[in-house]
Amino acid sequence: MARSILAGLVLAVTFAIGGCASQTRAEKVGTVGGAAAGGAIGHAAGGGTLGTLGGAAAGGYIGDKAGEAYDKNHQNH
Repeated sequence: MARSILAGLVLAVTFAIGGCASQTRAEKVGTVGGAAAGGAIGHAAGGGTLGTLGGAAAGGYIGDKAGEAYDKNHQNH
């Protein structure tokens, strides 16, 4: 069980990092951090592999948007 969770997290983070080519540093950190946190929350909620992957996807998306907002707020500073 733990191996499948770890494999799901590694897969989700790998996809998240692969899609980061044109992202800023804040977006990358937000995406990867969000994916890891979302995966952990999805697993803790008892969602199994699907819950872990779903949490990682949702967390990655939210983290990416947080990174974009950070960049936009700090663009003129």
